[in-house]
Amino acid sequence: MADAKEPLLPRKSSVSTSGAAAVAASRRPLFQGMDFLGLKKRGQGLRSWIRVDATTGNSQVIEVDKFTMMRRCDLPARDLRLLDPLFVYPSTILGREKAIVVNLEQIRCIITADEVLLLNSLDSYVLQYVVELQRRIAVHSADASAASPDYLPFEFRALEVALDAACTFLDGQAAELEIEAYPLLDELTSKISTLNLERVRRLKSRLVALTRRVQKVRDEIEQLMDDDGDMAEMYLTEKKRRMESSFYGDQSLNGFGSTGGGLSVSAPVSPVSSPPESRRLEKTFSLCRSRHESMKSSDSTMENIEELEMLLEAYFVVIDSTLNKLTSLKEYIDDTEDFINIQLDNVRNQLIQFELLLTTATFVVAIFGVVAGIFGMNFEIALFDKPSAFEWVLIITGVCGIIIFCSFLWFFKYKRLMPL
Repeated sequence: MADAKEPLLPRKSSVSTSGAAAVAASRRPLFQGMDFLGLKKRGQGLRSWIRVDATTGNSQVIEVDKFTMMRRCDLPARDLRLLDPLFVYPSTILGREKAIVVNLEQIRCIITADEVLLLNSLDSYVLQYVVELQRRIAVHSADASAASPDYLPFEFRALEVALDAACTFLDGQAAELEIEAYPLLDELTSKISTLNLERVRRLKSRLVALTRRVQKVRDEIEQLMDDDGDMAEMYLTEKKRRMESSFYGDQSLNGFGSTGGGLSVSAPVSPVSSPPESRRLEKTFSLCRSRHESMKSSDSTMENIEELEMLLEAYFVVIDSTLNKLTSLKEYIDDTEDFINIQLDNVRNQLIQFELLLTTATFVVAIFGVVAGIFGMNFEIALFDKPSAFEWVLIITGVCGIIIFCSFLWFFKYKRLMPL
């Protein structure tokens, strides 16, 4: 019986061994040899940023990943995507709750009330932006004691430097294009060749691309000037000051409510009785303070909207002047193309007129061929026996040909097909 029962009993050791192997196989990764931790680190996307402090103007290079930057500046991922140098996005200026996202040509930065975070680059315009911003911060710190009527918050000064750099960059490219374009177009009008036409074609392609970029910057500035809400959203210093004042005001009210009136904490309060004097005073003070702050903030916001509008209007005039230069250059290119087309049409008309004259002369000469073919037939006529018959045939045929040719010329002149 023991021998019969032994095979029926399960083998615990084999089952446990196979179960452990199955668990180990289930825990084994599907894709062996791949470093998922390294992939996660690479996916974080550390980028080098230049940080410029708003108070001291000191700059430092920091490396921050995308998610840290989103939490630091309270920005969505789509706004940071606009600053990605791997993608080409049109010029954009976005006002957010705690930051201004600026993407103007070579300048890609995030402006807050305390700092400017600029994508680190070896471009000369980026370095010039940092140097110019530091210079203006130093000038502002030196003149901080004097109440200047031209005072601008830090974010507006940083935005002004970005607009200045972008407008200077675009105006420089427009000036280079003008210097290259006008001699080339003059050369093309004097000598039409395939090489000159190809150079003008490349020049026009560059002009169209530059005009599109300048137009986008101009439209962005104009859109900001037309929307008071966007301009008010960009006043970060006022929003920061308002948040700090409300925070400290709430703390003072809480302290006043907890210590005011000399009331005992353990004293019973009837639910049907009127509120104590301290609570009435607290509510009245809070209401008056909120009204005063709202009126003051609205007045200051309107004033700073006017300041920002004047700033944007100044650079709108600059970028509009650059756009007018490019428009004039495009009109000059179009005029040159029209002149070349007129020249080509004139040459084509001359060729058609020459072909018409040649066809008419060929028709007159064909008359001589017809006469020669008639007299060359193999039959006897009495005209062949006269010695002067050949001369008379030539004279009569030539006179008829000249009359026919002159008739065609008169017809062409009458129909104004040929200037004769």
